[in-house]
Parts: sequence; structure tokens; C-alpha cells
Amino acid sequence: MKMNEIIEMSPDEKRQKTADLTEALFNLRFQHAIGELENPQVMKQTKRDIARLKTALRQETLAGQTS
Repeated sequence: MKMNEIIEMSPDEKRQKTADLTEALFNLRFQHAIGELENPQVMKQTKRDIARLKTALRQETLAGQTS
């Protein structure tokens, strides 16, 4: 997920996507633990997407407080 895509989302969409990705990461960890995960890089990408979404949400919050 690119930052441009995230910026275009509404705050509610960002929160929902963050929740969805967090749940997906939880499931990926289980798959990795039992050896079913074929591509461990998916975990890394999911973590980065969550971080990008949280960063965008935080930036919006701070921008709203200073205005």
C-alpha cells in the first residue's frame, strides 16, 4: 500500500484498514509458527502498512490540533 493511497482515505477507512491488517498480521504469525506461511515477507509488508496507516492518522490528529 502506497502512502498516496493512504492519504486519499478517510480517517474512518484508515482505522478500519488498520484493524483489518492487525487481524491479518495475527493470523500470519500463527501460520508462520506452524510452518504454513509460504512467503514470510508478507508479514514484513503488513507491519509496514500498519505503520503507514498509524502515521497518517497521527499526522491528521496533530494537524487538527494546531489549526
